[in-house]
Amino acid sequence: MSKMKSVYGEPKDNYSSKLKIKSTILFVWFVILTLICLLPIYILIINATRDHSEIANSLSFIPGSSLGKNFNTIATNGNFKLSYDALNGYKNSLIITVSSTFLTVFFSAMTAYGIHVYDFKLKEISYTVILLVMMVPVQVTSAGFVSFMADLKLTNTYIPLILPAIAAPSVVYFMRSYMKSSFPLEIVEAARIDGCNEFRTFVSIAIPMMKPAIAVQAIFAFIASWNNFYTPSMILINVKLKQKTLPMMVSALQASDKLNDFGAVYLAIALAIIPIIIAYVFLSRFIIAGVALGGVKE
Repeated sequence: MSKMKSVYGEPKDNYSSKLKIKSTILFVWFVILTLICLLPIYILIINATRDHSEIANSLSFIPGSSLGKNFNTIATNGNFKLSYDALNGYKNSLIITVSSTFLTVFFSAMTAYGIHVYDFKLKEISYTVILLVMMVPVQVTSAGFVSFMADLKLTNTYIPLILPAIAAPSVVYFMRSYMKSSFPLEIVEAARIDGCNEFRTFVSIAIPMMKPAIAVQAIFAFIASWNNFYTPSMILINVKLKQKTLPMMVSALQASDKLNDFGAVYLAIALAIIPIIIAYVFLSRFIIAGVALGGVKE
């Protein structure tokens, strides 16, 4: 009896062994990449538990015993208090980040929905313009943006850090690409026949179907806004410490020559990444659910 052959014409046993080898190689490679990505974060957390002298003298992968001391330094040291206020930094950054993330994903999804669902004369031209705007670096327009905000008397406020998030060309591009592959127009027609108005169709039908794409872009938008130092440093020029964002405070800590405590500085940086981890853990379940749902076809 001849050996069974795979779809590629090879004996089934040979095909299975090759598949196992490829899977093992890919698994090992992805583990290495994961370790490379997580290593800096791990060292950051470890250094947050170590003393200044320990960090200065050696590199260690074992947690230290100075976490409480570093917390006490951040909370009570006068030099730290001049540059770093964790509670107000969290509050200010969360206000800006949550607001801008919501505006980014909601209005980008709405724009992508309009381009995908409706037919109008300037449809492709409008989409091309959006793509062209995506190619313009932020640094090119920053001087004009700051000057315009100064003319509107909006410097030293959070409005210029939140409202411009409505225009996010890269997010629109991603959303439309996702809708072209996963959002059938027939469902919109069915909703119209049932008497559902356009906005309710978008909110009740389109947004739930776009949860995986929205979750991905929400993570990216949250991280970009939370870590944003460039724009706030240009807009929040003459504000008090209590009005600054957390990245601005961390940057001031790193730039100060009066602070000579690496352990406390590492702890301040570690505290700044906690909301990013929380946002990823919370939103990643929508990505996984969307992938699982998309993998099941009738």
